[in-house]
Amino acid sequence: MIHDSPLELYRYALPFCPSSTWLHEYYSAELLQEVKVVKGAPAEWRAYSRTISVDHSPLSLAYQKGAFAVGLGSHGITILDAVTGSQLAVLPGHNDTDYVRSLTFSVDGIFLVSGGDDTTVKLWDVQTGGVVKTFCGHADWVFSVSISPDCTTIASGSGDRTIRLWHVQAGDCFCVIDEFNDFINSVSFSPANPQLLISASNDNAVQQWGIDGCQIGPTHEGRGFAFSPDGAHFISWEGQVATVRNSDSRVVIAELQTPSGNFQCCCFSPNGRFVASSTGSTSYVWDITGLDPHLIKTLIGHTRDITSLIFSSSLISASEDLTIKFWPTDALSTDQVATDPVSTLPTPSSIVSVSLQVRDGIAISSDETGMVKTWDILTGLCKAAIQTPAKGWTWRDVQLIEGKLIVAWHKYQKIHIWDAEKGEFLQVVDTLIDRARGVRISGDGSKVFCLDNESIQAWSIWTGEPMGKVKLEDKAYFDPLYMDDSKIWVCFKHSQAQGWDFGISGSSPIQSINRSLDKPHLGLIWGTRWNNGSCLIKDPVTGKGVFPLVGRYASPDEVQLDGQYLVAGYNSGEVLILDLKHVLSQ
Repeated sequence: MIHDSPLELYRYALPFCPSSTWLHEYYSAELLQEVKVVKGAPAEWRAYSRTISVDHSPLSLAYQKGAFAVGLGSHGITILDAVTGSQLAVLPGHNDTDYVRSLTFSVDGIFLVSGGDDTTVKLWDVQTGGVVKTFCGHADWVFSVSISPDCTTIASGSGDRTIRLWHVQAGDCFCVIDEFNDFINSVSFSPANPQLLISASNDNAVQQWGIDGCQIGPTHEGRGFAFSPDGAHFISWEGQVATVRNSDSRVVIAELQTPSGNFQCCCFSPNGRFVASSTGSTSYVWDITGLDPHLIKTLIGHTRDITSLIFSSSLISASEDLTIKFWPTDALSTDQVATDPVSTLPTPSSIVSVSLQVRDGIAISSDETGMVKTWDILTGLCKAAIQTPAKGWTWRDVQLIEGKLIVAWHKYQKIHIWDAEKGEFLQVVDTLIDRARGVRISGDGSKVFCLDNESIQAWSIWTGEPMGKVKLEDKAYFDPLYMDDSKIWVCFKHSQAQGWDFGISGSSPIQSINRSLDKPHLGLIWGTRWNNGSCLIKDPVTGKGVFPLVGRYASPDEVQLDGQYLVAGYNSGEVLILDLKHVLSQ
């Protein structure tokens, strides 16, 4: 009915709408009068947030620092951005006809290790996409690879019923473990100890080994296993039962049983509190903390068997249906702001300002409620959340200055400068400006700029004294793609950007002719309904589009670029952080 009569969508789809959603609440009267609510309808959405379609079966996944790698059967390795799904690199893989069975990143994200049907193990440089070394010696397919946490050793498990240990630097095999009766399903180094690894073989044996090839401790049952991120626990599975154990004592922490089907793959969440597993085309998420480990999510969406699972900021699943799906994991978040009821807002609030401080590894956002958050650029996790008085739709900026979060905003003809660490005002400066067009803290943290229709004015953050004024001939806005020390740049509607240096002591601001060469010269074309809503980052010199923001990220309210990173804020309350190094280098 939905397919044949789309205008009747609301009537026929509303019974399936979770009762916790706004749609259900808004149309509740109509639902009661005209339709029968389906018994057992979900109380909340269980849908994936994004799907990436691929041309060939994705057999393996690996995640590290905002990117994930996909082994696409016999068609190489693709590295994708974990936030946008955009392609970062394509690696040729293991010959043209041999499958890539296993992938793993080094801890620092510099290297990627792969194992394939050509019986080799390859070490890749992620930045260049080139092969650093190829390790040869196995006599059958390589099903699993792992690199030690100190990046000195690679372990590989094969269909030839052996585990081989390789020196990364020398490229030679220094140990062969051949005490197996069947092929090796998985092998992994302990994240906490580069001298220890665990294997699972197809004869239902899970064993721990030293890098000298000697077995340590007893053998457990299982055809597969995975370590927790800190190495404190590991999970092994066989049939419909999976067991979580302490890595040192081997004490059983939890036993999990699937509602139907056999366990195929499992992984731990970044904080180690949750385990995701798959049986057939369905994924399950378990809370393993406390005295009662229990199932908390059932994720349905794939149409064929799931081949691999990994956690990033989402749970990512790859399937034989030629799709990779991202599943929201709000309840599983390691983001303290999201999990702490004291600091969590009841509903998302629109982002009013964003800024980047790459030297400190953070992005900073501020929303209309006055909540300021700092975000780790590499992981995307919230590091801190601080409530400030900067509420409402006010022009504002936030910077980390000498270890302190300083918030500046314009309201009622005044610039308010707030020390978020102490929770007190540094300055309140009279500007005599009725309607500001922007507020910006200088790159060196010494000044705050305010822009109106006629001028740019500056004041000292620490003393409140005026630091200069420049009259403008036309309306302008602060350039969102450029920050530099005491200089400020503005963009005019019908001309190129202009800048002034307010850092010349004892003199008026001096107009800057050129930007520094170490900064990208980029422009931003905002999304409109005439260009399909996409927002395009463009090189104004060549006219070439560098990177598009599309879909739900097509219309950012605030944007800033600093070096290779771009941060954007949205009225949905989302903050998007992009690493543009791969496109800026082209």
